[in-house]
Amino acid sequence: MLPTVADVLQLEAVRRGQPRVVAGADRLGNRVRWVHVAEVADIAHLLHGGELVLTTGIALPDEPDRLRVYISELAEVGVSGLMVELGRRYAAALPAALLAAAEEHGLPVIVLAHEPAFVDITESVHARILQDQFAELRASEQLHEIFTQLSVEGASTEEVVRQVVALCGHAVVLENLSHQVLAMDSGPRDPAELLSAWETRSRAVRPSNRTAFDEASGWLVTTVGARGEDWGRLIITLGRPPTPRETVLIERAATTLALGRLLDRHAESVERQAHRTIIARILAHSYSDPQEAAARARALGVPLSGRRLLGVVLRPRTSSAPTSPIITGELAELAETAAAACKDARLSALVGVLDEGGPHARVGVLASLPARADAETALNDMATRIRKQSGADYVMAAGSVVESIRDVRRSFLEAEQVADVAARSSSNPGRLFYRLPDLRLRGLLHLMRDDARLQTFVERELGPILEYDAQRGSDLTRILELYLECGRNKAVAAQRAHLSRPAFYERLRRIERVLNADLDDVESCASLHVALLALSSVRWERS
Repeated sequence: MLPTVADVLQLEAVRRGQPRVVAGADRLGNRVRWVHVAEVADIAHLLHGGELVLTTGIALPDEPDRLRVYISELAEVGVSGLMVELGRRYAAALPAALLAAAEEHGLPVIVLAHEPAFVDITESVHARILQDQFAELRASEQLHEIFTQLSVEGASTEEVVRQVVALCGHAVVLENLSHQVLAMDSGPRDPAELLSAWETRSRAVRPSNRTAFDEASGWLVTTVGARGEDWGRLIITLGRPPTPRETVLIERAATTLALGRLLDRHAESVERQAHRTIIARILAHSYSDPQEAAARARALGVPLSGRRLLGVVLRPRTSSAPTSPIITGELAELAETAAAACKDARLSALVGVLDEGGPHARVGVLASLPARADAETALNDMATRIRKQSGADYVMAAGSVVESIRDVRRSFLEAEQVADVAARSSSNPGRLFYRLPDLRLRGLLHLMRDDARLQTFVERELGPILEYDAQRGSDLTRILELYLECGRNKAVAAQRAHLSRPAFYERLRRIERVLNADLDDVESCASLHVALLALSSVRWERS
């Protein structure tokens, strides 16, 4: 970090001149970018800002008006301060007009009572500047090394957050786009105090840039995401403006977190890797021609052309948080078991672990059925064999049968939605597999609660009313929820809210003004209702 004018005054080369601040004493925190010796009055146009100007004053004008212009020009260009040697031009004091102008423009002015060597001052200050810049460069290099190592080692989100706290000494929070805390380390602070009313406080922090400091909260905030898809924010609760090193720190940590969400971290069999790659590329529509995917699968002994295709998902049953990665070894074993079951049942299929190491890791099976084969029979056969061979507590879900490789993604999405809901349900634990009819709207939104697009939708639909309630301590969000849950029956909703009808109607009118929405419009109400259900799913996750 660049030294301040106050720092410069403490240097031995300057102290030998017996410096004395005669104007702008409240601006000694100005940063000194460089030192410039100038013995001409019209020097301002040659400066770029941040310079400490040294002069004997021999070329300064006598006229008060011209002295004021001299000071105003220096202040306008942004110099950090003016240092004048007494003895050559001014015997004991500087002109009153110069000092008054300096005070008016907030420009620090220092006089040197004894003749110093300007070259000693410039060398000393420049050495300090270069030393600080080298220290910043070295610190940046160290941060790069630390976080590169974390990326290589596949550090968890919690490990990355802990490292940031260790390097900055302040509490750090990673949140999603709905302002729900994904990971945190309170450092020296009380965790309960740090997270108290977090969503309300976080909503008030709306930085204009990707990385920015919010003066009101004292937070340094940066957006976390990769490949053009942002999914969260990393926050350091500094309580003061950040140093350049802290800015580099939070940005490097955010990059590491983004990369950690993308990288595959564990090995698997060559066959499973090949199967996984084909399935993943089909789901991502990475093949320019579906026939390329068919050719690659056929080379592995799995025909896809002219077949009925079925997406199947298997994942361990768990009650852990959705963001917790499933144990990769367990998934790898389950994938091998599923592949063996398919072979025993003479069912052509691609089998591999998808999103390995991530929060939504699962085993994917792309089953290829003959034209006249019955999908239900094939699923029962495969599920029965997997159940016999696997000791894991898992769920198996299937999507709809599709006729084209282009539609495989839709079948897998259906299977994933059903599997994730079933994995957290205690009902029918003995079922061999699950299908789409088991899924309802609340379950669908619950599964999508980590999706940045859904969180963005919630913020777009409900952001104004959530901020209104947060700022005023009101309950308009609850009133809106009651109104929609009661099928837009105002009388019933007012009774459930324990409000008189006039008071309830006034709340509804206020909601319409805040949201700029018509609560008599069916489509608007449907959109708001979906957003409220999604908000409930997001909040439930961290409750």
